[in-house]
Amino acid sequence: MTAPVVQSAATETGWVIRFFMPAKWTMETLPAPSDDQVRLVTVPPSTVAVLRFSGDRSPKAVASRIANLLKTLQDNGIQPTGDAEAWFYDPPWTLPMRRRNEIAIPIDPACALH
Repeated sequence: MTAPVVQSAATETGWVIRFFMPAKWTMETLPAPSDDQVRLVTVPPSTVAVLRFSGDRSPKAVASRIANLLKTLQDNGIQPTGDAEAWFYDPPWTLPMRRRNEIAIPIDPACALH
């Protein structure tokens, strides 16, 4: 996969899973969802700080990686502008050491030049 599957906690409803489509697709060319719980939305561009990792992607492992990235941002004077997300690129059966996972936290674009 070239685009991540994003998993974030939703209030009382479980998880929200987002699939990013490659830029070659548009809202007009994507097929209409057959399930009313699936929605197609345009995601505005953003600047994010990313920590890439492999291996375990359990909630505990993800929380640890989020803490690591938040500390790195804090140590460098960069203030997050939104909540962290876990981005997963591989199916669950991929060997842990071969998985590509990322933690992404939105930041102010001006901080990216820091």
